[in-house]
Amino acid sequence: MKPSLEQEARKLQKELTDHSHRYHVMDDPIISDGEYDRLLARLVEIETRYPELSVADSPTKRVGAPPLAAFESAAHSIPMLSLDNAFGDEDVKAFHERNIKNLDFDKIFYTAEPKLDGVAVELTYENGMLTRATTRGDGFMGEVITENVRTIPSVPLRLQKTQAGVPELLEVRGEIIITHKDFERLNKTRLEKGEAVFANPRNAAAGSLRQLDSRITATRPLRIFVYGVGQVVGMAFETQAGMLAALKNFGFPVNEHIQTHISLKEVLDFYRRLAEIRSNLDYEIDGMVIKVDRLDLQQALGEKIKSPRWAIAYKFAAVQATTLIQDIIVQVGRTGTLTPVAILEPVNVGGVMVSRATLHNADEIRRKDIRVGDTALVVRAGDVIPKVVKIIESARKGNERPFEMPDTCPVCNSRVRRVEDEAAVKCINIACRAQLTERIKHFVSKKGFDMDGLGKKIVDQLVNEGLLSSFADLFTLDRQRLSELDRQAEKSAANLIAAIEGSKQISFSRFIFALGIDHTGENAARLLARQFETLDALMGADKQQLENIHGMGETTAAAVVRFFENQENRTILQQILAAGVMIHNDLFAKKIDATHPLSGKTLVLTGTLETLTRNDAKKHLEALGAKVTSSVSARTDFLVAGRDAGSKLKKAQDLGVVILDEAQLIGILHD
Repeated sequence: MKPSLEQEARKLQKELTDHSHRYHVMDDPIISDGEYDRLLARLVEIETRYPELSVADSPTKRVGAPPLAAFESAAHSIPMLSLDNAFGDEDVKAFHERNIKNLDFDKIFYTAEPKLDGVAVELTYENGMLTRATTRGDGFMGEVITENVRTIPSVPLRLQKTQAGVPELLEVRGEIIITHKDFERLNKTRLEKGEAVFANPRNAAAGSLRQLDSRITATRPLRIFVYGVGQVVGMAFETQAGMLAALKNFGFPVNEHIQTHISLKEVLDFYRRLAEIRSNLDYEIDGMVIKVDRLDLQQALGEKIKSPRWAIAYKFAAVQATTLIQDIIVQVGRTGTLTPVAILEPVNVGGVMVSRATLHNADEIRRKDIRVGDTALVVRAGDVIPKVVKIIESARKGNERPFEMPDTCPVCNSRVRRVEDEAAVKCINIACRAQLTERIKHFVSKKGFDMDGLGKKIVDQLVNEGLLSSFADLFTLDRQRLSELDRQAEKSAANLIAAIEGSKQISFSRFIFALGIDHTGENAARLLARQFETLDALMGADKQQLENIHGMGETTAAAVVRFFENQENRTILQQILAAGVMIHNDLFAKKIDATHPLSGKTLVLTGTLETLTRNDAKKHLEALGAKVTSSVSARTDFLVAGRDAGSKLKKAQDLGVVILDEAQLIGILHD
C-alpha cells in the first residue's frame, strides 16, 4: 500500500466528517451533494481495498453494517424517567410553587424547549468516541441500536474537541425525528415501490431505528436533537444552559428554539409563542418541556418514582376529530375492573386511525351523557390515548340509545360490585376467565417472566382448555398435552416448555411486577426489591413499613398487604417456588451505617484516581450513605482530588470545602 493512499484516506475522512457536520448540524454546506457523494465513493473504494485504513469514526460507517440476529438490552446508568404533564398555566405555576417550597429558594430560572414527538435515545461516548446507543425502553433498560444510530448523519461518531477537552464518559440524551418534508419524500418513494406507507413521522422514525439491518436504517432520513445528559465523568456543568452549549460545541445539534435562564412569566410567554409557530415547524412537537436551569437545584429537588421533580411537560391541546359511536362494549381487566369502551367509526386523529376510545367508567358516561349512536368529539389524550371529550348534542337524531353498566360480568356472568369510594365496578369472581387470562398474560409478559412464545392467543387457548387456573399451572404444563391442542405441533409444544423452563431464573423486581398486584407497576416493584431482600421479608411487611419507603404511596402499600394476606395467593406462590423458580435480588440496598463519617455527606470526585475507578469509588460511597454529585457548591462536604485535578479543586478551595486525596478516601472507606 502506498503512503499516499493512507494520506488520501485520512484527508477524505476528515473532509467528509466536516462537510457532514456543516450540512446536517450547521445547515451551512459548502459543497454540492454530488461532490460529497463522489468523495464518499472514493473513500469507500480505498477502505474496501485496504480495510486497515478504516477507523471507528470513518464516514463510511454511516452506510450500515450486516444485519443483527436480535437486539440486545442494556441498563441506563441513570434512569430515563418520564415527565409529569401540565395542561394549563395553573399547573405550571403550581410546579413553580412546589420548587420554591421544596428548595426554600425563590430565584428559580428555567430552560424551556420544544417537546419533540420522536424517539428518545441515549448515546454513550467514551473518551470522545461513540461506543453505544440505546432506546429509552422502559426508562431503566433499553435496546442497543448502536449500528443503526451510527448511520444518522447528524450524530457525531467522535466528539469535536473543545478547549476544555472531552469527557472521559458522556451519556447524551436526545430525540430522533423525521421532518415533515423528509416524511413526505419517504412515503412517496415507498408508494412508487409498492410498499406500505408510514402513518406519521414518529412511527417512521421508530420503525427505522428498530431495523435489524442497519443498511435499511441508513436509507431513512433520520435526524437528532439532543437535550440532556445521563452520567458524565471528567467534566461538570453548572446549568442546563451551560450543558446545552457544551453539547453544541461537541458537535451535537441543539434545537434552535430552546430558551435558557428564563423566569416563570417568560416560560408562559414562550409556551404561547411556541404554540403559534408549531404549525410552521418542519417537525412534530406536542408541547414544551420546562426544566430548572441550575443543575445543583435539580439534584436538590430529586426524583419521584416515575418522574423528576425539576421538570414538567406543558402539553399542547390534544388533536381532535368527530366520529360516530357505533357501540359500547365492556372489557374486564386482570384486576376485575369493568371498563366501558366506545366502538367508533374509524377516524384519523392526528395521523393515527382510531376505532376505539376508553369511556373510563359509568360515572363518566352519565356525566357526559354518552349514548350509542352519538356523534362524539374524540382526542388522543396527551396525543396518545383515545378518549371521548364530549357529545355533539346538536347532531342527535332521536334514535340514540343510553348505556347502562351490566349487573353481571360479561365474561363469567357473576355479580359485580362497585368499589367503595371509587368509580370502579368490579367482577368479584376470582375464577373469572377474563381476569385469569389477563393476569397470566401480564405474568408471562416481557417485563415479567418473559416466556417467549406464550402470546395472547396461546394463553387464551390454554385458559379455555382448562390447562391454566393460576400462575403456578404454567410450570406444570405437559408437553404431550400441549402438542394435542389445535395449531400446536410437537415442536411448538417443546419450544413453549423450553421457554417456561428458561424463565425460572428471575430478578426479584420482575417477579413482583409479574404478580400483577394492584397499583404496583415496574417502578414500585423496584422500590420493593430494593427495600426487601427476599420474598419472605416482603410477605411479612406491614402497611406502615411499606408506606415508610420513599416514593411508596398509601394506596400501593395497602394493595401489597392485601395481596400477601390472601391465603390463595400465598398458596400459588408456594407452588411457583416448589416448581423450581429461583428469585435473585441484585437491587437490595444493604442497610447503611448512619454512624459512618461519610453517611449523609455530599462528595465530588475530580481528577484521575489511581487505585479506584470513579465508578467504584461512587458505589463505595453511596453504599455508606454518601451522595456523589458532579459539581462543587456550598453544599459540598468533601472534594476527592485525584491526579490532574482542575477547576473543581480551585472552586472547592475558594469555598472552604474539605479536600481529600485518594489515600485519605481509601482510609476512610476502610475505617
